[in-house]
Amino acid sequence: MQSWSDTAVPSVPGQGPPLRLFDTADRQVRPVTPGETATMYVCGITPYDATHLGHAATYLTFDLVNRLWRDAGHDVHYVQNVTDVDDPLFERAARDGEDWVVLGMRETALFREDMEALRVLPPRDYIGAVESVNEVVEMVEKLLAAGAAYVVDDEEYPDVYFRANATEQFGYESGYDRDTMERFFAERGGDPERAGKQDRLDALVWRAERPGEPSWPSPFGAGRPGWHIECSAIALNRIGSGFDLQGGGSDLIFPHHEFSAAHAESLVLDRRFARHYVHTGMIGLDGEKMSKSRGNLVFVSKLRGEGVDPMAIRLGLLSGHYRIDRAWTGDVLAEAEERLALWRRAAALGSAQSADDTVARLRQHLADDLDTPKAIDAVDAWARWAVDHGGSDASAPGTLADAVDGLLGVSLR
Repeated sequence: MQSWSDTAVPSVPGQGPPLRLFDTADRQVRPVTPGETATMYVCGITPYDATHLGHAATYLTFDLVNRLWRDAGHDVHYVQNVTDVDDPLFERAARDGEDWVVLGMRETALFREDMEALRVLPPRDYIGAVESVNEVVEMVEKLLAAGAAYVVDDEEYPDVYFRANATEQFGYESGYDRDTMERFFAERGGDPERAGKQDRLDALVWRAERPGEPSWPSPFGAGRPGWHIECSAIALNRIGSGFDLQGGGSDLIFPHHEFSAAHAESLVLDRRFARHYVHTGMIGLDGEKMSKSRGNLVFVSKLRGEGVDPMAIRLGLLSGHYRIDRAWTGDVLAEAEERLALWRRAAALGSAQSADDTVARLRQHLADDLDTPKAIDAVDAWARWAVDHGGSDASAPGTLADAVDGLLGVSLR
């Protein structure tokens, strides 16, 4: 699948401290220690609606990680999927009377446009679920052979399920107790009441062919991939097990990330699918959770269509800490627009006070679990002083603009 166009990243003089991030599995902030090539997998969209601000906030978070790794001198192998065959896509297509393939292609194209407008660095591998079906089939075969999966006793729909107890460490990533797991499993795409399952938490890895649904051939019958195994197979075949970071929204902690990790770990026998699990908070609208069921999604493309500068959207979403559930309001956007105007006025000055200390603090705050509020405060302080008092350093405005662009991804030119 085609990714979006790359964005030039300015080189920023100097070097910051090593990146530290909160690890969901370890429940603490700890160093991220990649090798020469840093590897990251971030779960992509299901393209029945793209791109709302919750999506954007997640991808901006991991764009910061990408930028900080590059700033530290790492090559970055970033992988992202597109779940372009799944129930929500079929349901939306049926509701609107259109082909699910056309819907998926259109919304994926819109997502790419939004990411490009927000200056999110593109993944090296951008893989659709449809593209990865053969990889999933191969993985399901291995799971069945290893006894980690089984076929339900159902002549009509012989679905294949992964055993939740196939790995000894199942549950380490989320840290949830059994009751919490069952609740989230039922709320987030699981099927605990499916007859024939050996455990309510066993997860679907291959859905047998149903009337009116797309299907692909396999040794265990025609059907299509389950949700979690799609990401597991794509990651294993691009960056392998034990990669540096798996990311996504906090709603993916369980069951999606728990099972995608367990699928891989049951085969490669690694203790951890990813060395670091990082999750973003949810974005609400005026005090309510933003969701399709509430009908209160705010879309990046709509804001862009209304003439909102994508850099103001980016700044507004970065104004809160990535791990915190937070609200998007008119005030958040207005403050971001005012901030963007201030920063651009300061960057356009002929000279200003030195920006070296501000750049150092910008790096320091971002390296400390992506503390964007403090990073933004540091730039605010420099910009206000520059506009009000000026300075004699002719290189300072350009230095600051390059740092804000390279590290925060906000273009001031």
